Amino acid sequence: MQKLNKKIMPGLNLRPKGSEIIAMERRGYEFGNKIGKGSYGFVVKASYKDQSSEEKIELACKYVDKRKAPKDFLEKFFPREIKILTKVSHRNIIGIHSILQSGNKVFIFMRWAENGDLLDYIKKNGIIPESQANLWFYQMASAIKYIHSMNYAHRDMKCENILISKHMNIKIADFGFATSCSGDDNKKFLSETFCGSAAYAPPEIINASPYEPKLADIWSLGIILFVMLNALMPFDDTYMGKLIRDQRERRYHIRDDVEEKLTQDCKTMLYVLLEPDPKLRVNIEGVYRMKWLAKTIEKHDN
Repeated sequence: MQKLNKKIMPGLNLRPKGSEIIAMERRGYEFGNKIGKGSYGFVVKASYKDQSSEEKIELACKYVDKRKAPKDFLEKFFPREIKILTKVSHRNIIGIHSILQSGNKVFIFMRWAENGDLLDYIKKNGIIPESQANLWFYQMASAIKYIHSMNYAHRDMKCENILISKHMNIKIADFGFATSCSGDDNKKFLSETFCGSAAYAPPEIINASPYEPKLADIWSLGIILFVMLNALMPFDDTYMGKLIRDQRERRYHIRDDVEEKLTQDCKTMLYVLLEPDPKLRVNIEGVYRMKWLAKTIEKHDN
């Protein structure tokens, strides 16, 4: 297994600058320090003050400089992200405040998640008890079920992209690698874009095979659940050859001090999600039918 790591962003204490930033500030937006990095863009703390009501809204802002972004990103990934963000609305997906452009910069203003991301939370607090992991997993699964019902896949599900709100609810973020799961003729097709993080990617992606994006999301949910319960990654992604062998042979081990406390239904959920053969892996509807989620779904699905 692999310890949890997070790349340290250099210069996070620096505020964004430029004429485009000044233009946004004139419209009521204020920018704080850089807090992270998204797909080909930086994320900064921000706020918006409504001039009519004087209400101040805490936000995060992902901004992209088109002059510095790759052509492939600008022509394919970024327009797709904007399109999906303007269509999705779910209680467990980070809310979009506004999407604006000034000069060569595009600004995506999002609601602020006061408790940071899931990876930082686990690094600070350690193992998440099964009852809490169950609720948070349900919230993730609910959001993914909604996304998949719209025929989209996230394709970059990982702990860094799972945000935690003021009231300790899950908010899925960063749709930079999201994609439609059918062509213009509405026929399902396999994706050949190998994106996201190897540590959260299923064997078919590591093996560079065409894959079903929705089923890749299911595997990633399994990795996230394992991390919540163990405060460790299930597989070491240092060497790709070893990674794919470990995935295919299910060489992951629940911590001894955790396993003795987990219910069998929870262990079964992990086993089902981390199915190395995509032909046998359940879809999100199958996840919803798992016994481990039954009571939580009954309580929260309205």
